[in-house]
Amino acid sequence: MAAHTRTFAVVGLTLVAAVTAGCSGSGSHTGSGGPASGSTTVSGQNQPAPTESNPPGDIPDNQVYVSYRPTGGTFTGFTLKVPEGWARTSQGGTTAFTDKLNTVRITAVSASGAPTAGSVTNAVVPQLRSHVPKFSSPKVSEVTRQAGRVVLLTYQGDSAKDPVTGKVVRDAFERYAFYRAGHEVDLTLSGPVKADNVDPWRIVSDSFTWR
Repeated sequence: MAAHTRTFAVVGLTLVAAVTAGCSGSGSHTGSGGPASGSTTVSGQNQPAPTESNPPGDIPDNQVYVSYRPTGGTFTGFTLKVPEGWARTSQGGTTAFTDKLNTVRITAVSASGAPTAGSVTNAVVPQLRSHVPKFSSPKVSEVTRQAGRVVLLTYQGDSAKDPVTGKVVRDAFERYAFYRAGHEVDLTLSGPVKADNVDPWRIVSDSFTWR
C-alpha cells in the first residue's frame, strides 16, 4: 500500500511540473511577442514624413521671369528675361541679378568683330583663369539660341567666401557671347555645380533679343 502511494505521488509531481513549465513558456512567449510588436507599429505611425526641399542652388520650377532692358551703360539695344525678385546691382556696363547661390550677369561692350571659339579660347579663358579662384574645365563651343549663333564657354570655379558663414561654393558657369554690328553682350549664368538649372538657364539664354 505504501509503495502504491509513493508511485502516485511521483506521477502527480511530474504532471504538476510539466503543466507549470508549459504555462510558464507560453506566458513568456506572449509577453515578449505581443507588446514588442504593438510598440513597433505605434512608433511607425507616429514617425513624421521627411521634409522635401530643393537641392542647394536649384531654381524652383515655378520661378517667374520678367523682361529686362538696360536703360544706361554703353549699349541698350537688347532685351532678355531674368528671374523675378532677384537682387539687382549695376556697375559700369555690367548688371547682375542674384538670388542665394545663383547669378545672372550681363556685360555689354564694343567689339570690332564677332567672337569665335578661337578668340574666346585665346583671350577670354586666360583672363578668367587669372581672376576666378580655382578656375578649371573650360570648354568652348558654338551653339544656337533664338538670337542666332552664339559662342558658349562653360567652366568651373570657386565662389567668393560668404561673409557670414565663411563657406565657399563650387560653381558652374555658362558664358554666352552674343554679337551684332560692333556690339557684344556677354551673358554669364552661374550656380552650384550640383544644381539642376538646365531649364532656367535655357529660358534666360533663349530669351535674348536684339532691338
